[in-house]
Amino acid sequence: MNGERATIRLDKWLWYARFFKTRTLSAKLVSGGHVRVNSDKVSKSATPVGEGDTLTFPQARQIRVVRIADIGLRRGPAAEAQALYDDLTSEVEPAEKVPHFERKGRPEKRERRLINKLKGK
Repeated sequence: MNGERATIRLDKWLWYARFFKTRTLSAKLVSGGHVRVNSDKVSKSATPVGEGDTLTFPQARQIRVVRIADIGLRRGPAAEAQALYDDLTSEVEPAEKVPHFERKGRPEKRERRLINKLKGK
C-alpha cells in the first residue's frame, strides 16, 4: 500500500462493533449529528474511519468514548466485536436511589414526604 490506511464507513463500523442492533440505527445516530470522530462532529454515515480514530457518541443513558483498534471484516460474535475497540469511557458513579414506591395505591405519608423532599418542595 502507498501509505493509505484501511478505512470503513462509520455506520458500518458501529454496527460491526455491536454498539447498535441494526445498521439503520447506527446510520440514524450518525446522520442526526450525534457522533464525533476525533472531536469533529460528523453527520454523514459514509464518513471513513480507521484504526486509531476516537469516536464519541451516546448509547443508552451514557456517553461512550472508544478508540478504534481494528476495522473488522464482519459483524461477528461479541468477543470478536469487543476486540475492534478500546473503551475509554470513564466509570460513572450510580445516581442516588430514588425512594421506592411500589405502586400499590397512593403513597403513604412517609413516602410522600420523601418524594416532596426530592422535588424540592
